[in-house]
Amino acid sequence: MSRDNLNRALKQVRRNKGAPGIDGMTVDELPDYLRQHWPEIRQQLLQQTYRPKPVRRVTIPKANGGSRPLGIPTVLDRFIQQAVAQVIQQDWEPRFHPHSYGFRPGRSAHQAVRYGQHCAREGRNWVVDLDLEAFFDRVNHDRLMARLKRHTPDNPLLRLINRYLKAGVQIDDRKAPTPEGVPQGGPLSPVLANVVLDELDWELERRNLRFARYADDCQIYVGSRRAGERVMVSLTRFIEDSLRLTVNTRKSAVDRP
Repeated sequence: MSRDNLNRALKQVRRNKGAPGIDGMTVDELPDYLRQHWPEIRQQLLQQTYRPKPVRRVTIPKANGGSRPLGIPTVLDRFIQQAVAQVIQQDWEPRFHPHSYGFRPGRSAHQAVRYGQHCAREGRNWVVDLDLEAFFDRVNHDRLMARLKRHTPDNPLLRLINRYLKAGVQIDDRKAPTPEGVPQGGPLSPVLANVVLDELDWELERRNLRFARYADDCQIYVGSRRAGERVMVSLTRFIEDSLRLTVNTRKSAVDRP
């Protein structure tokens, strides 16, 4: 709720532009709306009575011919989510694994590729390419909240995040519940995805494996096909039993880089 954090959040939301949510308010209309209504919204946030609106469901085409569901929050909720995301990022950034490259300040896909090339040059020239099936739709809320509590022990903030997870989705004129998943399309989802998959990163570290992860795409670099197949079997078990996520076997493989 600090002025500095809120100003940064507003700038970021305006920079990102984006479509309106279910209330039809545009990014350009947000500053005026906040000038009129911020005192009462702030009060609701502090008293923990604020209720986020459901996200608006839109689908965008994927390169492979399928479609990806996005959840577009209202611009007011994007602003509040952005302010929350900045705090979570600050709490978790020093603790994230150095080989996680997605949705982090000062990191890029190019760095992930360069690290992969470095591993291959060292002789780890087989890759276990892991794809998580519908990752953003399948995140387990209870596990996510328990993990968040580790480095963000702020109960009112955690309650607000939980309300965003449970806010539901508006499909045409009906509201559907969201018992699992983090909707792609809001500013909070990328940092929450990293909080969930941070557990995978440190498990790979514990097993002394070389890897690069960019959001829900992860590649592990090993010395032989046999080693890769062993890693694929044991990691699939870990991901399904511990993280309660599903490995997409059609899109995952052990192969040459």
